[in-house]
Amino acid sequence: MYAIFDNGGKQYKACIGDLVKLEKLAGKVGDGVEFPVVLLSDDKGVQVANEVADLKVKAEIVSEGKDKKIIVFKYKPKKNERKKQGHRQPYTMVKVTAIGAVSEEKPAAKKPAAKKPAAPKAAPAAAAEKPAAKTTAKKPAAKKAE
Repeated sequence: MYAIFDNGGKQYKACIGDLVKLEKLAGKVGDGVEFPVVLLSDDKGVQVANEVADLKVKAEIVSEGKDKKIIVFKYKPKKNERKKQGHRQPYTMVKVTAIGAVSEEKPAAKKPAAKKPAAPKAAPAAAAEKPAAKTTAKKPAAKKAE
């Protein structure tokens, strides 16, 4: 069984257990991700469009990195213009763990965070008691004794 799924405007073919190199994804190593299925092929045949609308490819982020460097060289003849740049495209490697229907999992109930006791608010009162800014006037220069 294999599925073709969509991510970042590109389509990828994957079986369960495959490692697939995708464009950089938001997430950390070990996080789970899901992708919508475009086509599914199994022992029942090939299914597309509305038949696979509720199916997802579930994967786990294995690693992140950068591809090999490519050289971008811009050159204009007879103008003495040359520009050389390197580029390394970031990627995310994922391992396909399951292909199938979406299971609605309820998130675990989180305990409300313990509230911290309110600190006394002495700082704003002190700020209100500050005197107004002083204006400094120039003192006349001292006269030299001759």
